[in-house]
Amino acid sequence: MFRRHPSEQKLLERTIAAVQVRRTHRPGRPRSKPGRLILDRGCDSNELRAKLAKRDIDPIIPAQKNHPNVTHQDGRKLRRYRRRWIVERPFAWLGWSRRLLVRHERLLSVYAASFLLACAGLTLRQVTK
Repeated sequence: MFRRHPSEQKLLERTIAAVQVRRTHRPGRPRSKPGRLILDRGCDSNELRAKLAKRDIDPIIPAQKNHPNVTHQDGRKLRRYRRRWIVERPFAWLGWSRRLLVRHERLLSVYAASFLLACAGLTLRQVTK
């Protein structure tokens, strides 16, 4: 039997509960709630936007092309969505390492070593540019 994986929307509540947002302007313990959340089109849902807005989290989620009635959406804020690539770029670079992408290793220690070697390679590539 195949195990169904829960959708990203269902896992979002647990993810937000585990988030620790570091304070940049003043010392103190980290905040437990982000000010805004940038998600991709896969999480496009009016219910999700309403839940985030109810928790005072600004949802920045672009609408899918077949979603005509988008709520809680401000086109000006979607400019921030374009900059998400800065964060996602290292994950794409790590995807170039087939060993990490396919996960050939069964042992976690070997996989972790491969991950660290790939990170070192990316760092060297960026430094030598």
